[in-house]
Amino acid sequence: MSQLPKPYQQFRTNHPEVYKAYEQLGEAAANAGPLDAKTRELIKLGMSAANKSESAVQSHTHRALEAGATSDEIEHTLLLGINTLGFSTVMAALSWTKTAIAAHKQ
Repeated sequence: MSQLPKPYQQFRTNHPEVYKAYEQLGEAAANAGPLDAKTRELIKLGMSAANKSESAVQSHTHRALEAGATSDEIEHTLLLGINTLGFSTVMAALSWTKTAIAAHKQ
């Protein structure tokens, strides 16, 4: 994925062994259950929004698109959090997602 956040890319370069272990843990978690890649990325997108992490929201937006999610599915994923996360958190996440979707189209 070419849209990885710069801090993540720097972490990968500066700490290759830790990065490798981190990626293996993520792969093991992904393969531990029945969810498909698109569903996993939409869930991770929601968790990133809950964490108020702009770079993670953008990263998982790109990953969700690559896994076959539509812009409408991504937006709906975030809207589901409006009562739990709060209006301002969801609005911020939606703006970060729109930036990522526009960048992904380029």
